[in-house]
Amino acid sequence: MEDCRTRYNGDADHHQRRKKFSFPARLLCGDCFEARLDKVLANDAPFDICSCQFAMHYSWSTEARARRALANVSALLRPGGTFIGTMPDANVIIKKLREAEGMAFGNSVYWIQFDEEFSDKKFKSSSPFGIKYKFHLEDAVDCPEWIVPFHLFKSLAEEYGFELVFVKNSHEFVHEYMKRQEFIELMRRLGALGDGNQDQTTLSPEEWEVAYLYLAFVLKKRGQPERTQANSRKDKGQMQIAKEDILYISSDV
Repeated sequence: MEDCRTRYNGDADHHQRRKKFSFPARLLCGDCFEARLDKVLANDAPFDICSCQFAMHYSWSTEARARRALANVSALLRPGGTFIGTMPDANVIIKKLREAEGMAFGNSVYWIQFDEEFSDKKFKSSSPFGIKYKFHLEDAVDCPEWIVPFHLFKSLAEEYGFELVFVKNSHEFVHEYMKRQEFIELMRRLGALGDGNQDQTTLSPEEWEVAYLYLAFVLKKRGQPERTQANSRKDKGQMQIAKEDILYISSDV
């Protein structure tokens, strides 16, 4: 949270090309896979968009956590609102596991290891939650993660009023959108193009393989947007966030 706060404030931003944020923000700290957020954010909702990057799979340790995650998003999005996210691509990970000689695979920058309980490399469709593996990404991640069969994620999301707009593996996603100039410019602004040439990225081949482990998805909440439903709250946050401004949410909210 402190890293997020200092980045927003610009206190530790080493990327000089990045402009100061033009929007106000609030920082809340809590487990959104356990705590209800509809009451905490009642004065801020409804939202037009929700973004969950490289995190949704942590809710898949149990069905209750997965449902709480989707219930929170659904409760806070307006009808017609968009839910975007990235998560591990279960099909790719399981394919790589089955191609490996043992229970682990990877390269010089990452490795994934499954426990011996999955030594037959088969996963029951009747038990889609709690399929854990250890994931290590150099200088970034070293923790347990969970498989998310996307067709089941889609079905569960439909129970909470969502419909799938698209799902694409990260390689497919990048190849498709890098054909369009406006997205090339976004990649350049993010610093993902080494010398400004769309054919030259800052990723090594090993890092590009890591990207293949992920997918991108877009869900839309069913229903028609109500123009009269606009949030009238004027105080949307602050342009400078102090430590005492961070709101901590307990899981029993």
